[in-house]
Amino acid sequence: MDNKTLIDALVKKGLLAQEIGTKILREATLLESSAENSIYQRRLVDEVNLAQTKSELLNIPYKKISADEIFDELLSVIPEVTARTYKIVPISKNKEILVVGMLNPDDPRAQDALKFIAKQQKINLGVYIVTPSDIESVMRKYAPYKSEIEAAIKSMQGKGLSLAESQRIVRLEEGANVSEEAPIIKMVKRTIEEGVQLKASDIHIEPQRSRLRIRIRVDGDLQEVSSIPLELAQPIVSRVKVLSNLKIDETRIPQDGRFRSVVFDRDIDFRVATFPTPVGEKVVLRILDPTIGLRGFEQLGVSEHNLAAMKEGLARPFGMVLVTGPTGSGKTTTLYAMLQTLNNEEVNIVSLEDPVEYFIDGLNQSQVKPEIGYDFASGLRQILRQDPDIIMVGEIRDNETAALAVHAALTGHVVLSTLHTNDALGVIPRLVDMKVEGFLLSSALSLMTAQRLLSKLCQNCKEVEQAAPELQKLIDGEISKLPEKIRRTLSLKKPYEIYHGRGCKVCKDKGFSGRLALHEVLIMTPELRETVSVGVSESKILAEARRQGMVSLRQDGIIKALNGLLSIEEVLRETTET
Repeated sequence: MDNKTLIDALVKKGLLAQEIGTKILREATLLESSAENSIYQRRLVDEVNLAQTKSELLNIPYKKISADEIFDELLSVIPEVTARTYKIVPISKNKEILVVGMLNPDDPRAQDALKFIAKQQKINLGVYIVTPSDIESVMRKYAPYKSEIEAAIKSMQGKGLSLAESQRIVRLEEGANVSEEAPIIKMVKRTIEEGVQLKASDIHIEPQRSRLRIRIRVDGDLQEVSSIPLELAQPIVSRVKVLSNLKIDETRIPQDGRFRSVVFDRDIDFRVATFPTPVGEKVVLRILDPTIGLRGFEQLGVSEHNLAAMKEGLARPFGMVLVTGPTGSGKTTTLYAMLQTLNNEEVNIVSLEDPVEYFIDGLNQSQVKPEIGYDFASGLRQILRQDPDIIMVGEIRDNETAALAVHAALTGHVVLSTLHTNDALGVIPRLVDMKVEGFLLSSALSLMTAQRLLSKLCQNCKEVEQAAPELQKLIDGEISKLPEKIRRTLSLKKPYEIYHGRGCKVCKDKGFSGRLALHEVLIMTPELRETVSVGVSESKILAEARRQGMVSLRQDGIIKALNGLLSIEEVLRETTET
């Protein structure tokens, strides 16, 4: 299956815009690369939809597989090296047939490898197309993290390796041709791979009084994955410093660094920060995986009514688009989703970020460095000399940046940024507090959106139950405030039913798997413009928000909870009534 056939099929099914497909095909032809890999990496098409499209083109069935159903004896049928190289995983086996999942069943080399295995075992073959995520989940079972770390530690025992000797060995490794099987290198490598496999956002390497604790943050929660002897703490930290080009001998002050590596055939950036503690340096690695962090509006969980409002605001030729919410609520992820929507060859997009989290083709991204005087305000002045059409400023933190951003919006630019407020209604009062005149805001602002990030219920083990009477009354009160056109689309039945996660193997008995955002979107309408021009009144802004049919964070969360996506208790805890 060639690149053009796949692109044409995706465009025909409405899964890929024609202009984006043409761009991807042109790049693939120029670089002699796979259009499919580019689509996966940029998350332009949901991987299941892409697999199903390939299934139709190749006449090979698609199958969703679960790593929990694949046991060690089945894994031994296909060697790990073969599985990783050709993206082949075993699904089932009996006396007559071996069923496998393949990412690229039309790859001649993968076919030859599979035929060789079948010939050796004197067995027939059955093939399904599977997704990259399913391939990765099975690959993780080939090399369980804890057993590899324990084996690496065991290999170092009995060698009389003192802390000072450990430091010296790691320093000698920098720039040297060291075996990939060296224990320290292997421990760091497997720790990073474990974080990527589990779709973690951060890896914490933390020296304690008697051990080195390694924790990873998955779906917002930290969990311990390994405990290592304390004497190995400094060598492991030093290895991370070598990777991120930090000063190994500087342990008194925090350091920041970055490195890029290919992990499981994915180009991933890692942001590294060290922090001195009394028992040694703590290190945090932020995993910036574009296949996870770069998401479209659909993956963010933006509701249909909110998406329509966002697109209306983004379609305006100039003006400010502001995303608000607390730290860790996914504001930057939403900004990136907006930028991907606006990104095309006809516009010049320039961004100021602190730091640049994901590199996106077509964007001119710059990282601010306040220590040398290159901050958001000074960078924004320079951006205006770069002939921009669209400007992204990572955060509006001070009065000067706010004034410059408003000026840029008033002079014909689309300006995207983030702001710290509790909700969309607080954007205008916050900017007024930052000394921006109300009459300027009425002309400069286009779109204000607030969000929260909540744990998503595991869809495999969620259970339904009838809400308690008091909860029924609360839900009914919020639903009754929704605009009539939205209520008609919900098809909700009384008494209301809510969901809870029971816990299963898929979610590791947590009851939650992944995260989902809540949004509320306020558009600058002529009515709101008139309200802001004559004086900022929060009560009048709220009245206008209700008039234009804004769905509040709590209402958006309740709708998603009634649809079985979120826990109603967490929605109520994380939102307030408006």
